Amino acid sequence: MKRIGVIFTVIALSFSAQSQAEGWFDSLKSMLGMGEEVKQKTPNSNDMVAILAKNLGVNNQQAQGGLGSIFNYVKGNISADKFNQLSDSLPGVSDLINAAPDVSQLKESGGLAGLMDKAAEYNDSLKAINNVKKQFEALGLKPEMIMQYVEQAKAYLDTEQGQQAKQLLMQGLGNLLG
Repeated sequence: MKRIGVIFTVIALSFSAQSQAEGWFDSLKSMLGMGEEVKQKTPNSNDMVAILAKNLGVNNQQAQGGLGSIFNYVKGNISADKFNQLSDSLPGVSDLINAAPDVSQLKESGGLAGLMDKAAEYNDSLKAINNVKKQFEALGLKPEMIMQYVEQAKAYLDTEQGQQAKQLLMQGLGNLLG
């Protein structure tokens, strides 16, 4: 009786519209729960930019530049070997860094921003944080969005394939998060 049911199912699938599109064997495999496993995609900077832009409502240039600012900060806070590991596990990081605006000549004259510029002259950590802030502003983004970018990057890398990149990102963010 069981054999007749299987034979009937195979015959029915071979004549169905779905089986014509997929192939009857694929239909039978999916019906029996033997379909292909979905492979997770290796993280890459292009996908990260697209997802961040969509989730935060920014354009691609702002997404690239903001992520570039963050990864440039990370690059300055981890060893060259670790940064190479990060680049290997997240292709395109160097392109992101190149997309960050150059704010090295930009000086603020007054208020809190001027005070930050003055303090940054004496402390490399403050200088790096101040540069990220200025880069976000140069992109037309509010400095408050820095943490949103970090959270989006962490969420994107929260996959089995992205764990190494996420761990290195978090190591390099040290003072920015503290």
